Amino acid sequence: MIFRLNKTLTCLLALLTTPLAYADAQQDNGAALIAHGEQVAIASDCQACHTAPGSKTAFSGGYAIASPMGAIYSTNITPSPQGIGHYTEAQFARAIREGIRADGQHLYPAMPYTSYHLMTDEDVHALYAYFMHDVKPVDQPNIETKLPFPFNLRFSMGAWNAIFGSTAQFKADNNQSAEWNRGNYLVNGLEHCDTCHTPRNFLMSEKQDQALAGAPLGSWYAPNITSDPISGIGGWREDELVSYLKTGRAVGKNQAAAGMAEAVEHSLQYLPDSDLHAIAVYLKQTTPIRTPGESTPAYSYGKPVSVEGEVRGDAPNNAYNALDSGAKLFSGNCASCHQPDGAGSQNQDYPSLFHNTATGMIHPDNLISAILFGVRRTTQDHDVLMPGFSSPSYVDKLTDQQVADISNYVLHNYGNPQVTVQAGDVAWIRKGGRLPFLAAAQPYMVPGIAVGIVILILIVIGVRLRRSRQKHKL
Repeated sequence: MIFRLNKTLTCLLALLTTPLAYADAQQDNGAALIAHGEQVAIASDCQACHTAPGSKTAFSGGYAIASPMGAIYSTNITPSPQGIGHYTEAQFARAIREGIRADGQHLYPAMPYTSYHLMTDEDVHALYAYFMHDVKPVDQPNIETKLPFPFNLRFSMGAWNAIFGSTAQFKADNNQSAEWNRGNYLVNGLEHCDTCHTPRNFLMSEKQDQALAGAPLGSWYAPNITSDPISGIGGWREDELVSYLKTGRAVGKNQAAAGMAEAVEHSLQYLPDSDLHAIAVYLKQTTPIRTPGESTPAYSYGKPVSVEGEVRGDAPNNAYNALDSGAKLFSGNCASCHQPDGAGSQNQDYPSLFHNTATGMIHPDNLISAILFGVRRTTQDHDVLMPGFSSPSYVDKLTDQQVADISNYVLHNYGNPQVTVQAGDVAWIRKGGRLPFLAAAQPYMVPGIAVGIVILILIVIGVRLRRSRQKHKL
């Protein structure tokens, strides 16, 4: 009898505790799913584009993404009614992978769905759970993107996607290691490195045969990151690549600025070391692509050269317009941080100007842009700030010619002496870089369409007149 009573009590206790245990398990699974989704959001660098500079509300949109066609404003992706709160998971997945909003409108590829199509079902599911259950809803309306005609015709993206798009999800290569496959997924999928580092054709689609071979990016230049030992990262050690991804710098190689600094600040520095090593492993095994005109690694150029002996005492104190050469301009504006010999500060927060990819590349865009717009990068262990010598800034505004003079002094003493900068080059960089064909042709599209319509009308009229004359002859 006692045995039966004990058994009954045990069964009752099990019945009472099982729902609680199940609920705890469900809660743990939900927390794990959300944590997974947060990691996917970090790896995908969502916050960098969907949070306006200075905003205190993450993912609320309003960031103006510069494109050759004009500013494209990122949208509110918090789970509010003005964000994506009404999105089903299927609609969310379609926006991520295909660039189509819940209302059926097409997104511009500033939202890198051209890379995110590789995202696995598991990662999409986790990402949706994170945004819907862990991100704070913000009732902030979206800023409307207003591109000029014909780029404002969003439906035209349907044709563009049909020609250049893909909906294929990531598939592991069984002939490669798990680490290589993870790196492939991160580089070409979540981190979407290809969107900046791959050159584009005249319709602004990535050239698949030149993947990661380097490309202009507005005022800046996203360098070649293939395994080529001259033009790419083939001469970098794996630990140098990992350091660069984690901190934004690899001493004696390069420092992150502009879009790459944002990627480090908001995404890469928070990835586990295993992911950073996977990225390095994959990049070191990519197809090497040589940049035409390059025969020496960019980071190998230069040596210490002191400017002071050349310029000190050259002009009397307080002489008007005494900074009339590249050497003097460098001494007056750059040497206090980068040192008179170009070696940089001891901790390299102000980097050396020799053994520096920015000064050794065949493209001087990054050197010019760093002077004009400065460098800002925040990581867990240090902050880096270089002021920009253009308005608005707290340092002197330099003219195009002065920037060109400084650039040439730096290039010829610390960097690639084969490269020369003209004032006109600086002017283009100051404006946002040279326009690709499609953007440059935009002002002529409306007149061209009008002329085409007139020609078509004249052809139709001509055909009808010809037919009318033939009828009268009969």
